[in-house]
Amino acid sequence: MRGEFSIVRPKEVPTEQFNTCETSVRKLTGPLGSTELRVNQVIVEPGKVTTPHTHTASDDEPGQEEVFVAMTPGQIAIEGREHDVPQGGVVRVAPDVERNLLNRTDDETHVWLAFGAPPVGTVDDFGAYEVSE
Repeated sequence: MRGEFSIVRPKEVPTEQFNTCETSVRKLTGPLGSTELRVNQVIVEPGKVTTPHTHTASDDEPGQEEVFVAMTPGQIAIEGREHDVPQGGVVRVAPDVERNLLNRTDDETHVWLAFGAPPVGTVDDFGAYEVSE
């Protein structure tokens, strides 16, 4: 086997709060040593939503495609339309498409893995993260 690899236990990575909403995130990019994509675990508590946003290309950064993997059943809104995603379901979203995760339950925490490529911005600053108005 050539090259590096890493194994991370997400529960050992501290949670942080997104700066645009009350949703928690575990930033896994750094602990994994990832350089070609961004990796986050997003924890959506009952009744919470992440901020609708895009990762559209700008003059100095490429757009960022994202892939979301539902570790539990959950919901994602694409261009404002909500979709149920079963546990293990995988969703790909183009850079200029508005997306956000949501939890319409009263008592179940939803957990997602989010992969973004190319990894625009930095681990602390998501780069071309454009919040809808």
